[in-house]
Amino acid sequence: MRKLITYFSMVISAALLGVSTVSAGEIPETQVTVIGTNSTVRHAVIPEKRFWNETLPKITNGKITANYNNMDLMGIKGFQVLRLLKAGVTDFGSSDVSKLAGDNAAFEGCDLAGLALDVNAARAICDAWKPTMDRIMQKQFNTKLLATGANPPQVFWCRDPINQLSDLKGRKIRVFNKTMSDFVNAVGGTTISMAFAEVVPALQRGVVDCAVTGTTSGNSAGWTEVSDYIYPMYLGWSVGFQGVNLDSWNRLGPDAQRALIDGFKLLEDDLWATVAVSASQADNCNTGKDPCDYGKKAKMTIAPVKDADKGLHKELMENVVLVEWGKRCGKDCVVEWNNTIGKVVGMAIPLDKI
Repeated sequence: MRKLITYFSMVISAALLGVSTVSAGEIPETQVTVIGTNSTVRHAVIPEKRFWNETLPKITNGKITANYNNMDLMGIKGFQVLRLLKAGVTDFGSSDVSKLAGDNAAFEGCDLAGLALDVNAARAICDAWKPTMDRIMQKQFNTKLLATGANPPQVFWCRDPINQLSDLKGRKIRVFNKTMSDFVNAVGGTTISMAFAEVVPALQRGVVDCAVTGTTSGNSAGWTEVSDYIYPMYLGWSVGFQGVNLDSWNRLGPDAQRALIDGFKLLEDDLWATVAVSASQADNCNTGKDPCDYGKKAKMTIAPVKDADKGLHKELMENVVLVEWGKRCGKDCVVEWNNTIGKVVGMAIPLDKI
């Protein structure tokens, strides 16, 4: 773990050489408040803390400091972060974009279940949709989008054996967004929405039979102690955002803004690079092998995805997930998706089905 942290610290330090800092006199001394991601999600928390504790002091000559706290330790749920940013309760905040879909369905657009099957595709899709999310955040939530990130691929964690998608029929399955619900309902599962922190006791007591989360996220949060089986069918990447209240942003002034824009580019690269490493090691952690830098070694059983399920996965994503999301988002939204993400992935949501 120390070697990996040292590696990323070296990468960030090298990148900082190319970031122009301004003189101390050009940035007023300011302390900002920050709501960070869940404390148990190490592959996101480590880059966040690295940014607020190390990168920020370097790019602002120590003039901007941060009061950083994780949402779960503050009793805050993911969907509340954007609302708190809008209200100015916090200056900066991070959360999962799909958990904002209750406020605007467009936020799901770059993390639809089954759309991205590798981390590079996930980032390319998000890059294409960032202008849309930023526009909505600024107009409706008084928040500027500064960066995106992700978690490892979202998969099924189950108490009882699972070898194929049809095994989910009749099971109670925890999901955390509507696009996952569309997919799970289509294969006959019963979806239950609940917060990440509530899943361990729910699995332990049999309130749910299975739950969806990242391949590393579940490990670091103790899901290996209450479930024994993983089916690695990808249902998204739990894409995250880093945002700032616009009033807070404007108060910082142009010099601090320029420094922070450069800094958040570094954070964005760090978040995506760290999740790539974390995802590549997830199976090792979950089955008790090395290297395992972002989790604990466990003895999970991981069933390989069957070829028939790969075909079903694609069919459900195109004919159910995309269409149902399009209905929630509306035709104008779908047209924008087709002209941005659609061009990246080489597909279009048919308007006649919306």
